[in-house]
Amino acid sequence: MGLPSNSTTCLVCGSRLVKNGKHRSGTQRWRCPSCGASSVRRRPDVTTREQLRRFVMWLVGKNTQSESDGTATGRSFRRQIAWCWDLVPRLGPVETIHHAVLVDGIWIGTWCLLIALSDTGRVLGWQWCARESTAAWNALLEQIPAPAVLVSDGGSGLPSALHQCWPETKHQRCLFHLQMNTTRHLTRNPRTTAGRALSRLVMDLSGVRDEDTAIDWHLRLEQWWQTFGHLTNERTLLRNGQFGFTHDRLRKAWLLIRLVVRKDLIFTHIAYGNPRTTSALEGLNAQIRDLLRRHRGMTEAHRRRAVEWFLTLHELPLDHALELARPEPQPSTTSAPDDQISHTLYDTGLDANEGLWHRTGWAGRG
Repeated sequence: MGLPSNSTTCLVCGSRLVKNGKHRSGTQRWRCPSCGASSVRRRPDVTTREQLRRFVMWLVGKNTQSESDGTATGRSFRRQIAWCWDLVPRLGPVETIHHAVLVDGIWIGTWCLLIALSDTGRVLGWQWCARESTAAWNALLEQIPAPAVLVSDGGSGLPSALHQCWPETKHQRCLFHLQMNTTRHLTRNPRTTAGRALSRLVMDLSGVRDEDTAIDWHLRLEQWWQTFGHLTNERTLLRNGQFGFTHDRLRKAWLLIRLVVRKDLIFTHIAYGNPRTTSALEGLNAQIRDLLRRHRGMTEAHRRRAVEWFLTLHELPLDHALELARPEPQPSTTSAPDDQISHTLYDTGLDANEGLWHRTGWAGRG
């Protein structure tokens, strides 16, 4: 009769139902006084919403599937929430212009996730990509209004994307990542006097808070170059018979520092008051790694979906996030027009009727 399953009208004869006790689960039972049919009112929308809520709470929580289901294996829970993996969580459009935006990338399996975080700790958006390319950064920056300052760790492709999408935005290089990159070249205990002096100079960036100390730091860097700069250009004959730089690691560290100084990327925080590091975003990445560690064993697609739900719930309440979730768009399969379909006269497939091999069974008897 086309009546909904939660209707108070009998699905058999159409009479109005009356209450008839409780089900063993506590649900109200209904009975038709005309034909005697008994039923329980069902709400598929309530059921699916509860399944989705349990799915999300398990995904971002610490309980196992068996603990969420109350069984030994959690098989019923996996069967009930299987459809939830196809829902894509979403954030609403970003309309507020923030003073500073922090960006960074984290690898989830073979995918790189670019995340944008405001200086107030709000997740503004994310973008999945194969690597940190200019196109990937463009896709992320286009989702957010241009801020006054962008703080990053110096990922590849970001300067070009920043120039294209936010040409008026200033750029702040994360001082912590700059120090770590320099340490990777010089090690924590450089052997040479020049290496120790340059390493100490970079570590002193943490104490630069005003213009006077910034000017003093620049003077010390210039003094280092006047004293040890010739070492970065010295060459020597290597074992392979070719000439190479004698102090290659010192040269790489110096070129890195000289690049950020020439582009004025290290003291933006003095003039604009923005964060000097991406530590807030690194803390968010640590929570993501902890989430994936708790649910280790998931497929890469499920790991991506788990991270998306985590970022969404970082900003939106659970009920609002469930309302914004939409099914994942499926690729359209368009068939060829009828006028392009033709019969194949000669093909490369093999058929037993063509006598291309020895036939067995009843059909092979002569």
